[in-house]
Amino acid sequence: MRRDCAVAACVLLALPAAAQQVALSGVAGGKALVTIDAAAPRFLSPGQAHQGVKLLSVQGEAAVIEVNGQRQTLRVGEAPVSQGQSKTDAGAKRVVLTADSQGHFMPPGQINGRQVQFMVDTGASTVALSAADAKRIGLNYESGTKVNVSTANGNVVGYRVQLDSVRVGDAQVFGVTAIVVPQSMPFVLLGNSFLTRFQMQRTNDQLTLDKRY
Repeated sequence: MRRDCAVAACVLLALPAAAQQVALSGVAGGKALVTIDAAAPRFLSPGQAHQGVKLLSVQGEAAVIEVNGQRQTLRVGEAPVSQGQSKTDAGAKRVVLTADSQGHFMPPGQINGRQVQFMVDTGASTVALSAADAKRIGLNYESGTKVNVSTANGNVVGYRVQLDSVRVGDAQVFGVTAIVVPQSMPFVLLGNSFLTRFQMQRTNDQLTLDKRY
């Protein structure tokens, strides 16, 4: 049966400046059904703007929008994500992690609103993830900057990208540098491009992250 309009749970974004709330309710005929600040839903075509929100493209059940020069991909039915909030609005000030039986801190979290499995790595300069994980969460990493990355198996070509958001527990930060590598990885390394946003203190099997302001 042909499906002319895919409508599901809305994806909400807290956008900067005017603190707009934008919801993607569905897509149909190459247009996106968008709700801005709880107003009546409005279909936008690619290139069309309304109340400062510009629709760049529609891809399947996803839409790419631009607000204040920042791009964000919205997906119908995806869990709510946030973008562009000030640091004081970015969630909890403290996160407490507990080590596993091997002494590793393995918190679940989100990148750009998509679920990932992290491992805290204070020796990694940035967040690092595999190309497979990047594809799974819809990250267009090949548009990033090519860089040489030294790994246990030698040097490889990776991609430096900017993540819209990284979330662990109730703490979320924005504009986080990451490296995408071709090798398979069992988890995403939570490196210093995220960790330096916090003051870290370890006590026995607990690691406390207090957000810096």
